[in-house]
Order: sequence, then C-alpha cells, then structure tokens
Amino acid sequence: MALSEIRKQIDEMDDALLDLYNKRMQLVHQVGVVKNSSGTPIYRPEREQEILSRLKEKNQEHNGILTGQAIEALFLELFAVARNFELPEKIAFLGPDASFTHQAAENKFGALSSYVPIGSIRGVFREVSQKRAKFGVVPIENSFNGIVSDTITALQDFDTKIIAEVMVDIHHVLATKAEDVKHIKRLYSKDIAFGQCKQFLEDYGLDELEQIPVESTAKAAKLAAGDPQAAAICAEVASKMYALPILFSNIEDKGNNRTRFFIISDFENRPSGNDKTTILVTLPNRPGALVDFLNDFKALKIDLTKIKSHIVEGVSIFFIEFDGHKNDKKIQEIFNKHGASIKFLGSYVKEAEDV
Repeated sequence: MALSEIRKQIDEMDDALLDLYNKRMQLVHQVGVVKNSSGTPIYRPEREQEILSRLKEKNQEHNGILTGQAIEALFLELFAVARNFELPEKIAFLGPDASFTHQAAENKFGALSSYVPIGSIRGVFREVSQKRAKFGVVPIENSFNGIVSDTITALQDFDTKIIAEVMVDIHHVLATKAEDVKHIKRLYSKDIAFGQCKQFLEDYGLDELEQIPVESTAKAAKLAAGDPQAAAICAEVASKMYALPILFSNIEDKGNNRTRFFIISDFENRPSGNDKTTILVTLPNRPGALVDFLNDFKALKIDLTKIKSHIVEGVSIFFIEFDGHKNDKKIQEIFNKHGASIKFLGSYVKEAEDV
C-alpha cells in the first residue's frame, strides 16, 4: 500500500475518532448534570478503574496491539479532558512545579488540569480542607527513605480522605542545550541528586565539572535552559516544562527508587471490588494492646499489607493498611469493635505496587 493511501486511511480514522470524542463528551455532560444535581463528585477513581479493567480485558480478547500501559495513558488523558470539560477543578500538590509530585499529579489528572504548587505538605492539606482546591497530591513513602512523617501528621490533623494512590518510578535525566557532553561546563541540580547519579557522572567524565546545587531539580532545568554550556540533572517533567532536550535518561545509580503518593479530597469512594483501606490507630497504653487489635484482623481473615508506628505530638500511633473497603461486612466488624481507636483515612482502588 502506498504511503499516501495509508495517510488517507489514518486521516479518515482521525475524523471518526473526533466524532466519537464529541459524542462521548455529550454523554459526559449528561452525567455531569446528574452528578451536579445530586452533589456527587465528578472524579470517581473506582469508576475509572472499572472502565480501564474492562478495556484491557477486551483488548486481550481481541489480541490488540496496545499494551495495558498504553491503554491507561490514552484513556486517563481522555478522563481528564472529560472532568475539565464538566468542572475544572484545582489540584494542589507539594511543589515546586516540575517536581516528582507534580508528575504524580499529572499521571492521575492529565495535562489539562489546573495545578497549584504548594510549599509544604500541611499547606496542601489546608488547601483541600478549606476547599480552595478539590484535590491534593502528597508523597507518603519512598523505597529508600521510608514513610513521610509530615504526611502522617497531616492525615492525623486534617479531616480529609485518601481517594487514590499513585506510584512513580524516580528517574533522573541529564538535560542540556549542548549538542555533545564534552561541551558541558557546569551542572545544576538539587544537592542530593548529584550523589544519586555519582556513577553516571564518573563514567562520562562529568564528576569534575562545577556542580551548582539549587533548591529543586525544576530550578536546575530552568537555569540550564538559559545556559547553553550547562546541563541539569532533573526529572523528565522538568525538562519538558522548560523545553530542555534530554541527552541521557535514567542516569540514577539505583534503578529501584520509587515513591508512592496519596491523592486526598473531601469525599469517600464507593467500593470497587479491588480496594485498599488506610487507617490511623491510637491504642490504650497497656501490654498486648497491639497484638489484641491485630488478632481481630487475623480472625476475620483480613489481609494486612502495611503497619508502621509513628509518633505524633509525643503519642504513638500506627499507620495501618489492609485489603478491602470500609463498607465490607468483615471490615465493618473491626470498626464497630475498635471505632474509638481508629481514624479512617480512606478506602480507594488498589492499583500501586508497594514500595
């Protein structure tokens, strides 16, 4: 088949897709009218997960060439367009712009949403609690650094709910306007990133260049974009934001660095059939209190997936996660028995692998 004919068929398919997208948005508008009249949130993670699971299964049945990851990328962006079509809502995230938290937010809400960088984790919770932002995105744990204490404390102090989780692989890139590595005279990055990419810098003879630490890798990309003899060690999202070409990708010494993020808001999710629940627990100060509490999970065959101790204002609390939704019958038994000791943080679609 001639190239011109292939392009003609692609154009015809694009025209058909455009018609279908417009028809879908008309239906989305009808859904939005119903939701607005009943006060139902526009963003329903469990519904989006249901759609994605069905499409992936259908794709496998028909031997489609799209991967599951490709299907998610296509349809999550479509979902984001639909949400903003109905009701543009602000998403607060732990800044600055082009940080890994920003990347996590875009992974879930798409490129068209309205993002607001906030200078602290508590600040993100305040934005959501005071309804200046509908959603907040904060880190909860990293595979190397563990639990983020500020997030645990804010979860205890604010009346918000976890509605989703996002896992982001932490990769660094070397981005520069220099056409060759030998033309680079100086490096910008956050101080910790230089150490995380030590082996790469040594391999390419960059370890002896002037290393200029700045407050964020996003700032590094901004500075390098204005300096043709400089490079930035930064996140891919930062290089895109400042139109800084990537010379090398995945330059970090350890490739298994992952961070898990929570998305918080002011509503609770309905059950999806594949949920995880997160709680904080404050137990009586007596021997065996924790064992007695955990034995009830064992007796009810509830799968505990995480338990971490944490100190908030001198009081020991436990950050606990387990499979299932708050509305599940056997989980309701736990809440009925230990409700005075539990702060419910949220039930949400279980989609991220543990860090």
